[in-house]
Amino acid sequence: MEAVWDRCVRVWQVCVSIWEVFVSACETSVCLLGLCVNSLELGFRLVHWIPHIALAVLIWRLTRRKIRYHANAVHDGKHISENSTRGFFRGFYGSSVTQHGSQLITMQATPVNPTTMGVGKAIAVLTSGGDAQGMNAAVRATVRVGIYTGAKVYFVHEGYQGLVDGGDHICLATWESVSMMLQLGGTVIGSARCKDFRTKEGRTKAACNLVKLGITNLCVIGGDGSLTGANEFRSEWSDTLLKITAEEARRSSHLNIVGMVGSIDNDFCGTDMTIGTDSALHRIIEVVDAITTTAQSHQRAFILEVMGRHCGYLALVTALASGADWVFIPEMPPDDGWEDHLCRRLANQRSMGYRLNVIIVAEGAMDRFGKPITCDMVKNLVTKKLGFDTRSTILGHVQRGGTPSAFDRILGSRMGVEAVMALLEATPDTPACVVSLSGNQAIRLPLMECVQVTKDVTKAMAEGKFEEAVKLRGKSFENNWNTYKLLAHVSPAEVKSNINIAIMNVGAPCAGMNAAVRSAVRIGILQGHNMLAIHDGFEGLAHGNIEPISWAAVGNWTGQGGSNLGTKRMLPANIMEEISLNIAKFNIHSLIIIGGFEAFVGGLELVTGREKYEELCIPIVVIPATVSNNVPGSDFSIGADTALNTITSTCDRIKQSAAGTKRRVFIIETMGGYCGYLATMAGLAAGADAAYIYEEPFGIHDLEVNVEHLVEKMKTTVKRGLILRNEKCNSNYTTDFIFNLYTEEGKGVFDCRKNVLGHMQQGGTPSPFDRNFGTKMGAKSVLWLTDKLKECYRHGRIFANTPDSACVLGMRKRALVFQPLAELKNNTDFEHRIPKTQWWLKLRPILKILAKYKISLDISEKAAMESVIKKRGIV
Repeated sequence: MEAVWDRCVRVWQVCVSIWEVFVSACETSVCLLGLCVNSLELGFRLVHWIPHIALAVLIWRLTRRKIRYHANAVHDGKHISENSTRGFFRGFYGSSVTQHGSQLITMQATPVNPTTMGVGKAIAVLTSGGDAQGMNAAVRATVRVGIYTGAKVYFVHEGYQGLVDGGDHICLATWESVSMMLQLGGTVIGSARCKDFRTKEGRTKAACNLVKLGITNLCVIGGDGSLTGANEFRSEWSDTLLKITAEEARRSSHLNIVGMVGSIDNDFCGTDMTIGTDSALHRIIEVVDAITTTAQSHQRAFILEVMGRHCGYLALVTALASGADWVFIPEMPPDDGWEDHLCRRLANQRSMGYRLNVIIVAEGAMDRFGKPITCDMVKNLVTKKLGFDTRSTILGHVQRGGTPSAFDRILGSRMGVEAVMALLEATPDTPACVVSLSGNQAIRLPLMECVQVTKDVTKAMAEGKFEEAVKLRGKSFENNWNTYKLLAHVSPAEVKSNINIAIMNVGAPCAGMNAAVRSAVRIGILQGHNMLAIHDGFEGLAHGNIEPISWAAVGNWTGQGGSNLGTKRMLPANIMEEISLNIAKFNIHSLIIIGGFEAFVGGLELVTGREKYEELCIPIVVIPATVSNNVPGSDFSIGADTALNTITSTCDRIKQSAAGTKRRVFIIETMGGYCGYLATMAGLAAGADAAYIYEEPFGIHDLEVNVEHLVEKMKTTVKRGLILRNEKCNSNYTTDFIFNLYTEEGKGVFDCRKNVLGHMQQGGTPSPFDRNFGTKMGAKSVLWLTDKLKECYRHGRIFANTPDSACVLGMRKRALVFQPLAELKNNTDFEHRIPKTQWWLKLRPILKILAKYKISLDISEKAAMESVIKKRGIV
């Protein structure tokens, strides 16, 4: 469409030029003819041509104006598509909103300054319903970004009750008032169940309290009940205007509502994760790990009840992350006769040498007839039928407590930023929306559509449509359930495939590697394959350090950090002949390489070696596993989340120390090589003042600005500073240099300390995310190899030499995808061992804005307003 338009413009320019020449010729002709005719005829001819000339000039000016306007309507270098043509012409005289696919695109003739978007506006933020870790991060981001845009931001204490009561419950927020909130669990501004708000009279009082303060934008952080109440409040807003003065009604003609879902149950449809879910999983896994040690000591079976009245997400992910023997969730009750099946499985595990059994029960679990399944019921069953020493534990509200995880802090911060932008961009016709997470992107969804789909899940369960209920929960939930079924409820294949699949770890060790190995081994055995363990990476493969690995051998690997297979950084280029000989000797038909950038480069070298060594023509899959998160082809790597939580918890302790001594700045060096992922994300999670990374070059002027920023900060009530530095961000501006510079420039104002975190970032038990992520990646890799081996089987042997037979399995946005190693070469900076494009760099401005730097936020790329119902195919 764009090319057609450009051609039309060029043709029109030529036509106008010809027209102008023709008009000039006519004028000359008229003058010559005027010598021969009377003045009346001359006047007639002039009058005749005037409207034609005027029309041509008008069209030419409009065309030029159109071109200029179109240039301003370009988003990130991409022009508005053919679908927006109608809005195009409406945009001649101002701005217009057009529908582009599932996105709402606002075209504006002049760019918007984000620092003035909120001038003259007021935003109120409240938390309602059950508390969830990470709510404070969302409140903090809402307040600070609101102030950044020039808006007034108000706290509403005690949820909707505070909205109804008004007075001191609604108070102005300041930048300093949200300091030191990130690491706190629960909600600092309070939450309460409010009966008054459920009545029309109560909602009217709440509306009047907002109108008096000029508040027409409301940000609600809570569950589906809280958000439904917010939408009802908005729909009645016009009725409130009858009870206030004309001036107040003019200033408060409509109310904008944006929601953020805070719920540890992850029971709201439309978002991959709700605020608080990841932190709740951290608490649960800590308990499971602790119970595992005592259970092994006494050969016990433990039944754990976790929260989830209507949603089994916590129970399901806990089962995957802990390698539990069984899980009961409300969305998918067990089949009839499950009691015998469960007892057979537990007895079989004990016969294989296992000393413990773990069963996870969601509090809303039930059987196919709607009868509740409780901890005590399962305990009595196992004790009576098997005679096992059995204990049950109900975790209760411990799951809601504690410090929020790094993921929840970043999620809350990102949602808070997007919520403020959604409020300030809203019009009276914009539906109430909820900010959600889709993969690694923040999106906007119609609030009531999400509520409707959430209700549809409950309805499907009540009607016994359990498969439909699982699908309605979303792709993430469905994938978790399918992976659990593969690992827990299927017996090993009776018929062997005679396929040998080898697994190795390459590069630096990281938490979650063992979970991926365990999953791959067990799925391979279930497929009938022979699984081989290669110890010590490519070096071990060259030396023949290879042995079969069994189902029982990987039994307790999920929660273990490091690499049980052993890992080395050596690459295969110089030992290719030895590797090819051992591949032939051990009859290896396919290879799984789990590791970091060395695994990626090693995979590429094996592909290159296929030209010389035919033994290397086997399917190969690389699973990214590194704390640096620098493997091309994947937004996330196994191990990065665990390292991020380690850095964040360390920064919390350091900030607490600084809060006690006052006027102190800490400089922290993080791992990551040349990749600034850890420094940036830890900066967001810990509330750092700056994070220096290689991808964003900096100089002495930037350091000077940061020092001046900290000097000004020490004049406020927040008398501490936190600076993160990626280990290879700059060869000259080392950690020692920055420490010495800050120390010198801060004399008399603040003093400095430095910490190099080192290899502690690679250690520790894997986080729930890394356990779950590794489990799914391992399972998917073996299933892909199984299909690929069938494709590559020719004349009694395996031969794979196509580009798509050697892939990286990575997460892209919200899907696990296989990408050929050869295709990823062009997007790789091999010198600095990083991808050329990295999604998280877009979050850098948020870090700076939340630290109170005066920078410009790019708002040209707006979040999509998607239809949940259409997307899920629900009528």
